[in-house]
Amino acid sequence: MTTPLAPTLDALKVVNSFADASPDFYTRVTAQPLTDPWLVHANADAAALIGLSPDVFTTPEFLRVFSGAAPLPGGVSLAAVYSGHQFGVWAGQLGDGRALLLGEVDTPAGPWELQLKGSGRTPYSRMGDGKAVLRSSVREYLASEAMVGLGIPTTRALALVASDDPVRRETMETAAVVTRMSPSFVRFGSFEHWASRQQIEPLRVLADYVIDHFYPECRTAPEGAADVAGGPYLRLLAEVTRRTAALMAQWQVVGFCHGVMNTDNMSILGLTLDYGPYGFMDAFDAHHICNHTDSAGRYAWDAQPAVGHWNLYKLAGALFPLIEDEDAIRASLDGYEATFLDTFHGLMARKLGLAAWRESDADLVNALWAVMHRNGADFTLSFRRLAQVHKDPATEAAASAGRETFVDLFADRPAAEAWLDTYRARLREDDLDDAARADAMNRINPLYVLRNHLAETAIRAATQRDTSEIETLVMLLKDPYTERPGFDAYCRIPPDWASHLEVSCSS
Repeated sequence: MTTPLAPTLDALKVVNSFADASPDFYTRVTAQPLTDPWLVHANADAAALIGLSPDVFTTPEFLRVFSGAAPLPGGVSLAAVYSGHQFGVWAGQLGDGRALLLGEVDTPAGPWELQLKGSGRTPYSRMGDGKAVLRSSVREYLASEAMVGLGIPTTRALALVASDDPVRRETMETAAVVTRMSPSFVRFGSFEHWASRQQIEPLRVLADYVIDHFYPECRTAPEGAADVAGGPYLRLLAEVTRRTAALMAQWQVVGFCHGVMNTDNMSILGLTLDYGPYGFMDAFDAHHICNHTDSAGRYAWDAQPAVGHWNLYKLAGALFPLIEDEDAIRASLDGYEATFLDTFHGLMARKLGLAAWRESDADLVNALWAVMHRNGADFTLSFRRLAQVHKDPATEAAASAGRETFVDLFADRPAAEAWLDTYRARLREDDLDDAARADAMNRINPLYVLRNHLAETAIRAATQRDTSEIETLVMLLKDPYTERPGFDAYCRIPPDWASHLEVSCSS
């Protein structure tokens, strides 16, 4: 029997477990409402997660709450404090400078916190205005849902509301508020904050809160194992390490670059958090930097796995006062590489249509990265077109007649053909039918990704209050693997003008 969806926001079961955990963790703040707001988009799939009927989207109540004009019924509006390392440098106290937690919806499947981003100044805004612009809000709204379609752990987006209120960034833009959803917005930097101040009791309270609400399995030792005083916190570190390593592998295999992997942007739940200067790669460059303010390339695509590990070391340092066992901490962190490689190899085997990963396949993959890098081959289309490859080149030629192929993406076609010869030889070692393998590959290699130029087109339309491009992208990205007739423009190599697009921390 299907449970009826809540017909009003009042009908949601709202709790405030984070607010109840400790008043040290936040400051109560009232949102600064948008002037004459209008609803750009609302997400029925995200609403279903909190048991909310999409019929509520058209109500004045919905617009008031998610434009910052009214509180969430039953919720406590607050801005959380945290600290962190930014671009490898200790930045000290940070916090929700333009975000407000409205409350937490309790559901049978677990909690979902609702957070406004762009709702005005807080005590943690420093020199900022606490606002968000339509440009960055559209990008965040679409990105989180694109990641859901790709099966990558992420925060969600419930609603996007805009206004003509002016906001200055590089130029004068207009304001918007995006409503984000996550089981929790606690970050690595939330722990660093208390450890840096040597305030052990708030650190312990925060760790206990996270364990009890999201990692209850960490509370007790595995059956047959002896426990120690810091055991729950050590097990928490080990599980966060595992989740983070797996997340990094998932980012890498779709060509996703986060752009600002500071410790305050790392989720304690292993989710993709804080979509700012992110990007899905077009032309492959192993050293691709999506954030044009990252001049040193700290957060380049090929650096992301190592940065994830570095950030975990900072989390481990913050948790050390609760564990006090350097060898055990080091052993937990040492599990990162094995988890990353296991996940990465498993995903790459599926992307290449291999029955199982073999140690020798590392050479095949490295050679693929090399030829793609030298030629700037399109990341997404390169993998998608590999599904057309047959073990027998003659059969493949007949099947691919009239279609663009893998080698068409490479200026150095002989180099691409040489790699394909090695790939076909590897395929012949597996007892897999070409058609069945192609079908399986097309279920893991997306055709549609949120390329920067597609997001930019949606942004330009939205500034004219035309939401059709957002609607189209949400539809395509929900299932990025299924080819849809009439939408060829959304899976092509980007036009020339797209090469001039830049995203930065203000994005």
